[in-house]
Amino acid sequence: MADVAGEIEALQLRFMRAWVAADNKEAKKLLSRDFTAMIGTLPPQLLDRPSFLGALERGFACTKFALREIYARQHGKAAWMVAGAELELRLGGREWTGPFLLSVLWRKGAIGGWKLAELSLAPLEQADGFAAAVGKLQLWK
Repeated sequence: MADVAGEIEALQLRFMRAWVAADNKEAKKLLSRDFTAMIGTLPPQLLDRPSFLGALERGFACTKFALREIYARQHGKAAWMVAGAELELRLGGREWTGPFLLSVLWRKGAIGGWKLAELSLAPLEQADGFAAAVGKLQLWK
């Protein structure tokens, strides 16, 4: 599992770098044909593959990112990765920055290897003491 986790993390970094560089060609190589992105706005917005790739050309930019607390797990021919992320996103003149929860699903095909199938971005809020309270529920500690 560690090998897959490292491979998925490397692929995610490759995708994020393509987004920062607005490299549509590289992003297209990494996205599955049925890719969808759920953007955690109110109300949430869904972008399919053509919409997401078009959005990169129309200024939906990730100008900076840092992935933290990365967790990846393989499930058969799929791998799920979730990470805390510091993101700087821009769309037109609007900026959306801060801590986000990034959740992605990578699927391994017979041809082409791993492809990004699902991406979900949601901003994180600080809830006084809630993270510590949830942490106390973890039975492995």
